[in-house]
Formats: sequence, structure tokens, C-alpha cells
Amino acid sequence: MLFRETESKHLVEVPDIVTLANPYELTVMGRYLWGEEVQDPEVFDKTQLSFLSGEPLPRCWHDSRYRDREVRRVKCGTRINDSDYYQGA
Repeated sequence: MLFRETESKHLVEVPDIVTLANPYELTVMGRYLWGEEVQDPEVFDKTQLSFLSGEPLPRCWHDSRYRDREVRRVKCGTRINDSDYYQGA
């Protein structure tokens, strides 16, 4: 799958989509796409990759705690507009 590195705007090919979608993996192996020869694999930080359209990767792909606020709200019985800290006993 092709992505764009946000800083350099170079294309990056990531063959392992399972690792890419795993929120517990912060990095992914990929290769730059430039020149006629296949480039050596490199490690890329998932937060530095975006889709070709410029849209960032989904938060659930790189943040394992992306639903903590929602789970805490449901367990504690707080409303959406309440602050993010625990309000129970």
C-alpha cells in the first residue's frame, strides 16, 4: 500500500498492512519509491505517514489508547461535556 511521508512528501510503500493497523506497533517497515532500483527497507514512524490525499492515518492505527476517554465516560456515567477525569468514588 502506498503512503506519503508528511515531512519529505516522498512516497513510501508499506507491504505489511497488519502491522500498519496494529495500534501497539509504533513503527512500520517500508521502502521509499524513487529511482529505478528497489530501495532498502527502512523503519517509519506511523505518525509521520499519511494517505496520498494528505489525510493522516486513523488514530486507531497508532494510538492504543484512542478510546480511553469514551470507555471512561461510559463506565463512570459522565456526560460527553464533562471533563476527562474520573469523577467516581
